[in-house]
Amino acid sequence: MPTLIFIALAGFAAQLVDGGIGMGFGVTSTTLLIFLAGLGPAQASAVVHAAELGTTLVSGFSHWRFGNVDWKIVFSLAIPGAIAAFIGATLLSNLSLEAAQPVTSALLVLIAINLIWRFSRGNIKRTIANRPHATPFLVALGSVGGMVDATGGGGWGPVTTSTLMAAGRDKPRRIVGTVSAAEFLVTLGAIIGFAFGLWEDIVAHLGAIVAMLIGGSIAAPLAAWMVSRLNPIMLGGFVGTAIAALNISNVYEGLGFAPSTPWVVIIHVAIVALGIGATIRGHRKARAQRAEALAAEEAAAADAPAVRTHEGATTG
Repeated sequence: MPTLIFIALAGFAAQLVDGGIGMGFGVTSTTLLIFLAGLGPAQASAVVHAAELGTTLVSGFSHWRFGNVDWKIVFSLAIPGAIAAFIGATLLSNLSLEAAQPVTSALLVLIAINLIWRFSRGNIKRTIANRPHATPFLVALGSVGGMVDATGGGGWGPVTTSTLMAAGRDKPRRIVGTVSAAEFLVTLGAIIGFAFGLWEDIVAHLGAIVAMLIGGSIAAPLAAWMVSRLNPIMLGGFVGTAIAALNISNVYEGLGFAPSTPWVVIIHVAIVALGIGATIRGHRKARAQRAEALAAEEAAAADAPAVRTHEGATTG
């Protein structure tokens, strides 16, 4: 019972993070089940996806209620993502794809660095293009995200959220909400794939699934409300920092270094500190830019009556 309570609390925390920045539930929960419950990667991924079937439904509905969802993008991402997740889950039930994880993580770290740099500049409005994404791009992105998510026990958020934010076509809160809403179909595809090869493992760990589902479902509405009110600069910067923090250890392991090595830990902490510092810098720059814009508007408004009076005198 204490283990199940802890899993429920972890599900709550993981969903709060996932619903707030668009990633983290799968990676956090899978790691917990591997080390706490002693499950293998495939079994842990199956349990997490079974729990996510409920948490993503609640999360998607909550984001929709708070106006954070673009349904056109949802289906363009979710349908190919669900198909890819089904294929990935079927493969993971029979073989290990861990060799590809360091490469995927390295790409995500590069994307994270781009995000941190982009949002550290502060002027987010000038970097949002407000143009629709091409359908082939969304299909490809959903396919990659679904495959990574199913085979890695998580990864839908880091792949899709980071890529869409780097593209700069919409507000961060809309991207987070849209990715969260699409995740339900992706999770459904994955759990159907896992059911073919790991049904007995899913049934055997039903208690952990229910505990994680309860904790995550409670946190989902709170996370959706939170993201609708967060400053977009801070949200985007923290997304980039979170991606780097979640994936840098896999890059170390792929290069043959133990993540617990002191100098590796120091580099890891430094990356997170730089990400947070750059985010705060971007937030301050955005505030200064808004203050300058407001001052310019007030000055223009003050000059407007004088201009009209001058024009009227000239006309008369």
